[in-house]
Amino acid sequence: MITDRIAVDIKVPNQTRYLRLIGHIGENIARTLRDYSGDREKLAYDLNLVLTEAMANAIQHANVGDPTKEVHIEISIVAQCLIIRVYDFGIGFDVKQYVEPRHPLDEHGRGIYLMHTIMDEVSYQPTENGHVLEMSKNL
Repeated sequence: MITDRIAVDIKVPNQTRYLRLIGHIGENIARTLRDYSGDREKLAYDLNLVLTEAMANAIQHANVGDPTKEVHIEISIVAQCLIIRVYDFGIGFDVKQYVEPRHPLDEHGRGIYLMHTIMDEVSYQPTENGHVLEMSKNL
């Protein structure tokens, strides 16, 4: 039974130089879960991957690289479920067109496809000021 209670709330400028920082936070969360019985290194790798892909999409596609915008990331564990929310404050994009890759070597949509493969649930919804990508994984 997972008894860890984690809530991380981060806001970073809309710049790719913060991708590595956010990925490392995901890795460290995976490695510090006391009661997780699965493969911690795989979970650490997976969290780094989905966080950096989600943040890169928010920066490049939703916020269209606008340096005046920011990306807001929330990571929490509630009732044995890891929840990641990535908020953008831009125009958003049609996530449904990227759920299945068009071609194995096509870079566009690879991140969305990986998120759907790694996480148990993925949604992208409008908010009052932009959009939120929510991903969850049962621990």
